[in-house]
Amino acid sequence: MAARCLKIAVVYFVIAVLMGISMGILQFFAVSSVHAHLNLLGWVSLALVGLIYRAYPKAGETRLASVHFWLHNIGLPLMQGSLFIMMTTGNHGLVIGAIIGSILIGVGVILFAVNVCQQVRDS
Repeated sequence: MAARCLKIAVVYFVIAVLMGISMGILQFFAVSSVHAHLNLLGWVSLALVGLIYRAYPKAGETRLASVHFWLHNIGLPLMQGSLFIMMTTGNHGLVIGAIIGSILIGVGVILFAVNVCQQVRDS
C-alpha cells in the first residue's frame, strides 16, 4: 500500500504541475483551487500516507488502508473534475459530483485516522 500511495501521489503531482504551467501560460487562474487541491489532497496527502504506511507496514496491510485508498482516489478526481468543469463552463449542474467526491474523501480520511490510531504504536 505504501508504494501504491506514493505512485498515485506522483501522478497527482505531475497533473498539478502541468495544470499550473498551463494556467500560467494561458493567464487563466480561475481553476487555481483545483490546482491547489490536486497538490494538497493528491500529491502531499497521499505521499505522506505512503510514507506512514512505509514506516508502519501493519497499517498499510489493513482493510481500512485499502478502503481509504479507493475512497480517496475515486473522490478526488470526481470532486476536482466536477469543480474544474463548473469553473470553466459556468454549468453548476455538476455540484453533486463535487459534493459526493468531498464526502468520499472525508470518509476515507476518517478511516485513515482510525487505521493509524489502531495500528501505529510506540516501539
